[in-house]
Amino acid sequence: MYLRLGSARQSAKIWILIAALSCKQFTEFSFLSFPGGLMNKWTLFTGVLMLCTLSTAGQVLAQGDAANGKAKSAVCAACHGTDGKALVPEYPNLAGQHEGYIAKQLTDYRDGNRNNALMAPMAANLSDQDILDIAAHFSSMPPIAGVAQEENLSHGENIYRGGISDAQIASCTGCHGPSGKGNPAANFPALGGQNTAYIAAQLRLFRSGERANDPNEMMRSLAHRLSDTEIDAVANYIAGLR
Repeated sequence: MYLRLGSARQSAKIWILIAALSCKQFTEFSFLSFPGGLMNKWTLFTGVLMLCTLSTAGQVLAQGDAANGKAKSAVCAACHGTDGKALVPEYPNLAGQHEGYIAKQLTDYRDGNRNNALMAPMAANLSDQDILDIAAHFSSMPPIAGVAQEENLSHGENIYRGGISDAQIASCTGCHGPSGKGNPAANFPALGGQNTAYIAAQLRLFRSGERANDPNEMMRSLAHRLSDTEIDAVANYIAGLR
């Protein structure tokens, strides 16, 4: 995965712009007014976003260097492990995550678009190239295999694969894929094997609005309709995807 337009900061802005332009016309329709309801609307939006993303493929690409990123990411190992597996479940596994997504999050931490007391100072002095290199390093690692607990597993599967129609929540598979591998072309993150506690915490942050770096409020618009029970269930199911 490469970042377009020459820098991580520019790329983050482009991803947001693409999502906003693509989604604007669809969010003007109600749940029932769009043929096929929310599920088809979300699928169509995802397709348009991918097409807009791919249309930039001919532009200048900026590439991260995984070897340089290994040296630059030494301090990251204290929380995320030398193998990209977080040392505590409240932190995210980074191994195998899409390069573009990691770069966007680091850029957002650095530029104040994603608030976190631990990550903001870590990213504050990173250059665009540092971000690209670190992202390339973690992206090159084999993904972490997670394990889901039996409790509430079927409930989580139903939400992930089928959504919650009564709450107008589409399935997670439309953006993150049936096996949680995400969509690097659209900059949707891989989720499979991610720590349950981290996923649940991020969904709650989206729900409260404390995390607000999702393009066009894509995650916030869904998470604010999820209960704690539903969040815990889908987060547990995601941890076992591979």
